[in-house]
Amino acid sequence: MFDNMNIPLNLFFENLEKEKIAELFKNVFPWEPLKVLKIYLSDIISDLPKEIPIGVPLSESLFFTTEGEIIPLKEIDIYDEEYYFRGKKIEGAILKAGAILTGRKIFFEKDVVVEPFSLISSPAYFSKGTQIRHGAYVRGSIYTGEKAVIGHATEVKNSIFFSSAKAPHFAYVGDSILGNNVNLGAGTKLANLKFSKKNIILKINSETIDTGLKKFGAILGDRCQTGCNSVLQPGTLLGKESYVYPNRVCGPGYFLPGTKIK
Repeated sequence: MFDNMNIPLNLFFENLEKEKIAELFKNVFPWEPLKVLKIYLSDIISDLPKEIPIGVPLSESLFFTTEGEIIPLKEIDIYDEEYYFRGKKIEGAILKAGAILTGRKIFFEKDVVVEPFSLISSPAYFSKGTQIRHGAYVRGSIYTGEKAVIGHATEVKNSIFFSSAKAPHFAYVGDSILGNNVNLGAGTKLANLKFSKKNIILKINSETIDTGLKKFGAILGDRCQTGCNSVLQPGTLLGKESYVYPNRVCGPGYFLPGTKIK
């Protein structure tokens, strides 16, 4: 719950306990985790194996097993979406040729797929089944829950995607939090910096709150959706199951669950 306002956190998110970073949301304003995300991820993520090259495009596709073994993907047999190496079933992530990793504090759970020509900076934690699609630009301080999508030509930095959150096409997600099953329409921009470059100030229920953040994009509650080419201004908070229609500008400020911005 917000410390000094009668707005429960569950107006944004359900089932937070299922996410590996749930502890960051205990007894704080919902944007506070963005302030500590980089340090938190750096502390919990181990370095990638030295066999994975850093700072250059991968020369071949790799299978990174959950046990930490690196196997050329061409040596893996695939049957009914299961993976085998020398007759033994294995689990892990697929890193396609052409992808670039620019730091070693990156963690991949099983069934993560990193497509060609995406660039990932550390720290970053990708949960089971996350897709980082062709040409994605992941600028570090990123957490994704299970089956999240960072899509083609999407740029993401210092942000949290809960499970099944998707920014699949041409999006910008800066200093933002996407709840479970959020979907951003193609071309959605979550702007994170005011023209004045001053702190983001929120007014909610007659309360004025200085977030302490100069860069703060949006918080989208569970199952929110945005239409194509929509823009959310810095400091926009959407309660769960809200909709922003195509080509609309939304925010700043807090919007109740179920709001439709037409």
